[in-house]
Amino acid sequence: MDGDFPPFPLEKSRVAIVGVGLMGGSLALALRGRVAALYLADPDPETRALARAWGLGDTVAAHPEEAVRHADVILLAAPIRAMLEIIPRLAEWVHHPAVVMDVGSTKVAVCRAFETLPPRFDPIGAHPLAGKTHQGLSHADPRLFAGRTFVLSPLPRTGPRAKGFAQTLVTLLNARPVWMAPETHDRLVAFTSHAPYLLSLALTLAAPGESRAVFGPGFESGTRLAGSSPRMMLDIMMTNLDAVLEALEAVETVLEQARVALEQGREADLYALFQEALERHRKWFSA
Repeated sequence: MDGDFPPFPLEKSRVAIVGVGLMGGSLALALRGRVAALYLADPDPETRALARAWGLGDTVAAHPEEAVRHADVILLAAPIRAMLEIIPRLAEWVHHPAVVMDVGSTKVAVCRAFETLPPRFDPIGAHPLAGKTHQGLSHADPRLFAGRTFVLSPLPRTGPRAKGFAQTLVTLLNARPVWMAPETHDRLVAFTSHAPYLLSLALTLAAPGESRAVFGPGFESGTRLAGSSPRMMLDIMMTNLDAVLEALEAVETVLEQARVALEQGREADLYALFQEALERHRKWFSA
């Protein structure tokens, strides 16, 4: 899906951000001064203290209810399974119309939860394909999303207001919008993000300790994702289990082909794998 939607009046909107880590904090920095009010919530006392020290929000609360109850727009940037606990409570806390967007790394589970919200909520799923090895508000950056793909996953019930907000936000962030069904998103990112994390984890755990003496760029880049938050990755894996297993099976098939070719000394087969990978990599990334 793509198209032109009514412009969203950010400057007149009261925006709540639930979860003020790397993603939520970067969104807050980008929105600060551009909205009528900015309400923040995070359970971590150190995160709240830093947000207050930066003057990041009009209010900085420990509980989501305090941030969302007067908001026109609610941005959920908490861990995925925390969001799944928060979403059903929104109907208790918010009694006026509101746009709701999440920025989680899996979409199906969250969008299903969105479907249960009363009609006064206008929900849309989203996933900015941006990040850093180091998490937390202290690493937040308003330019984090610039030039990055920003997946937008509307529900059948998503209205023009939520779509207009999504388009306005992505433009503000200088990101690249890609409209995609939640099911398609989850299957594809299992191959491009979730399986790579598991491969990074495997390389990190398999390497002997003494190998540190010969770390090079290949190992550093190949193991970068192992530095991700364990809680975040656990939530991602458990809310995208079938797609991750499908991706792992495909990866294992290729590794098995390479292993057999190595064991049997079949250089031509091994070279063919190398050549196919090179050509595909060039096709994807040369531009």
